[in-house]
Parts: sequence; C-alpha cells; structure tokens
Amino acid sequence: QIAFMTLTLFPIRLFFAAFMMLLAWPFAFIASMGSDEQELEKPLSWWRKIVDVLLKAIMRMMWLAGGFHWINVKGRRALPAEAAILTVAPHSSYFDAIPVTMTFASIVMKAESKDIPVWGTLIKYIRPVFVSRSDQDSRRKTVEEIKRRAQSDGKWPQIMIFPEGTCTNRSCLITFKPGAFIPGVPVQPVVLRYPNKLDTITWTWQGPGAFEILWLTLCQFHNSVEIEFLPVYIPSEEERKNPVLYANNVRRVMAEALGVPVTDYTFEDCQLALAEGQLRLPSDTCLLEFAKLVRSLGLKPETLEDDLDKYAASAMKMKKEKVDLKEFSAYLEFPVSHTLESMFALFDEDEDGVIDIREFVIALSVVCKPSKTLETIQLAFQLYQSESGTITEEDLAHILKTAMGVSQIDVTHLFRAVDEEEKGKITYDDFYTFAELHPHFAEDYLYADQMGAESGLETSSLSAPNGICTDFSPDNAGDRRKPLQKKLN
Repeated sequence: QIAFMTLTLFPIRLFFAAFMMLLAWPFAFIASMGSDEQELEKPLSWWRKIVDVLLKAIMRMMWLAGGFHWINVKGRRALPAEAAILTVAPHSSYFDAIPVTMTFASIVMKAESKDIPVWGTLIKYIRPVFVSRSDQDSRRKTVEEIKRRAQSDGKWPQIMIFPEGTCTNRSCLITFKPGAFIPGVPVQPVVLRYPNKLDTITWTWQGPGAFEILWLTLCQFHNSVEIEFLPVYIPSEEERKNPVLYANNVRRVMAEALGVPVTDYTFEDCQLALAEGQLRLPSDTCLLEFAKLVRSLGLKPETLEDDLDKYAASAMKMKKEKVDLKEFSAYLEFPVSHTLESMFALFDEDEDGVIDIREFVIALSVVCKPSKTLETIQLAFQLYQSESGTITEEDLAHILKTAMGVSQIDVTHLFRAVDEEEKGKITYDDFYTFAELHPHFAEDYLYADQMGAESGLETSSLSAPNGICTDFSPDNAGDRRKPLQKKLN
C-alpha cells in the first residue's frame, strides 16, 4: 500500500496541501498588516470575519488533502469569556495543529517562528504569545502576557496551550507545566484522539523523523482524528493559589476522559534518562528524583552551569569533609525547606545526618550535562584524586555509583582494564585514553543489570513541533510535598 500510494496519491496530496498553505498566505498577510494591540482587543471588523471564514475553509481543505476527510468534534467549545485558556493533551504530533487551525486560538510560540516564510505569516495572524530564547526574562514576561489576556473578560482570543511540554506517544499524560494555570482563571480541557489502526501520527524523539511521519500519514487512505471539548474546569480557591495542584487536577480529569494513566515524569526527565553518552542511566536511577528537586529548588537551567562551577570550586576546598543539613543549606545558599531536606536525604545513605558534598556536585553535573559523560568524570576525578592526581578503585565506585544514581555497582572489571600496569590507582588521563579506545565501556565493563534494558535507547532531535513553545513556565513551580527519598532505595 505504501509503495502504491507513494507513486500515486502521495505527490498529489503533498502538492495540494502545499498549494492550500500558499493560498492562505496572502489573506493572512493582508489581515495582519497594521494590526496593533488596541485593534486586536476590539471585536473583529466585518472584513476580518470574512477573512477568518476563508482561512478556516482553506486550512480545512489542507487537512482534507492530508486524508483527514472528516474531523469528529465532541462537546462544545466554550466562549472566551467562559474559558480564556484551552489546555490540549495529549500532545503527540505536529498534526495537533488541526484544532489550532479550526479555532484560530492564540498559541505560545518561539519568537523565531514568525520569520519562517509563509508559516510565520499564518502564525502572526492568530496573534500568538511570542517567547524569546535570547531574553532570560522571557518566561516571566510570557506568563504576565497570558495573565493579561486571560483576565481581559474575553476581549482577546482564547489561548491554546499544550501543557505536557513535549510530544509523547499518548500512552499516558506526563506532568503538566503550570504556566497555563498560573493566571488562576477557568480553563477548558481539550483531548485529542487518533483512532487509526496503524499509527503514523505520533512524533517523538525516538520515532521516525518529521518527513517520514508526513509521508506515511499521506500514504494512509483515511486519517481519523477526534477532538473532544470537556466541560470548563473552574478552579477552587486553593487551586488558584497553587498552580501545580490546579495543573495536576486538570490532568487527572483529562486522563479519565482518555482512559489513560498519568505519570510524574516530565520532558526534562526524558532528556536526562535518554541522553546520549557513555553512561546510560538505569531504570531505577535516583537522578530523576534529584533532577526534579533541582528544579523545585529554583536552580535555573540557563544558569545551571555557572552554579555547577561555583559549587565544584567550593567542594574542592572542602576536600573529603562531610556536611550536615544546616551546612548543606549554607553551601547551596538556600534556606532549609522540604525540598532541600529531600535532596539531602538522597545522599544520606547511612542515615547518619551527614553527606559527602562531592556526590551532590557529581549528580548536578550529570543533570546539567547529561550527554557529556567524560566532562562529569573529569570533574569527579578532580574532586576525589589524591595529591598525586590518582584515584583508587573505591573512589571510582563512588564516582560511577553517584553518576548513575544507583546504590551498588561493581567497578572491579572496569578498574582493572584501565589500570593496565596494576598500580592500584589510575589518573584521569588513564581513564580518558581507555574511554577513547572503548567508547562503550559502560556496556562492556559494568554489570548489565545496572545499565537497564531501556537505557540503550537512542535519541535524536528534541525540538518542539512547528515552533510551538513547549516550556514557558517559571522554573520554580512550587514545592511538592513528597516523602523523603533515600539514595539506597
């Protein structure tokens, strides 16, 4: 079927879909000229209403060309005055743009997207909220802009947000970003379903590339999609004060409607767990929990490498000195909190109230640079090495145990392979030379059960589909009350 459709229907569909997009461009360009915020807050003029209808019709024809012969819509879309924000999940493909073109709701976009030929003009027409990666204060400004629009009593178009923050395979709902829920206004949950027997829609970092997804989908004779508008969710007073609670409760409602479970994993957790590098994290690693605590503590991604350098420098001065919770708080320059206590507990293996600060630095390096294994190991050597610049087998065990987030690991085989002269100690240069000759040293020399079957998965691009900004939430979304975790668990 694929071979037949590739030679017959695929080129026709591709040409027609591209033609429809080009046909929409002049209408969107003319309608976007000279528009400012004051004009956008006014009701649409008669000619803009006509352009709206024309563009929606053209976009519908574009999806029709892609085999989406009919779109099954359930429920009623709320008016902007009833729900200023539409939260859509699961987010699994760039075909999720279908509800965007049906509603012309505003979306949160990377600022660079407006410069894309043709597509950028269509994007500007729907009055998106632009996020600039070059502006460190952009996330805060974005949330403020969403608040302003959401609290305008329906003057602005609705904002459509994909709160998962990345594309998933629709088997569950991952943690929702709290940005859509910070304004504390009612939201309308919207769930998407693609009931085709053969799934060619899903686009995740482990699956086929963007063009392959397009090719396989256009080779399907018919593609099914269901869009269900659930009842408007009105937050309680507690939810208005706690965006994380609000997000979790909305996610639960959407998961029940979809008949799928929820998971507390996030986009960042997936990046960490599946990062390319010599050390693959095992399935039972505690570093995923550590990464969540790092985010909850308020350490910002854009400054994390600078923070790492600062903490590493302090740890080198402290040598092998262990610290208690109060000293750990002073070291990080964060007050004692439930989050800090949970982080401390991860490294308090013996439950004696003190931790080795070097382990924290190594774990932070993995989270900060998950695919740069040798940089983390080089830093660890600097922390553990003697005055002669060497470490022992016991030191290497501590380093790799922390870098992989496990309680036990046997490094004897690896250490002996590196220590060719049987000195009982090795330098970083020894390790680096060995790693260059054996790039898969972890799989070859460490126990397979420590690596985990899942850790061998490969990764590719983690970019956001269509330039839709997947993460505009403030980094510190609030402490989550969880039981204290132990590294040995």
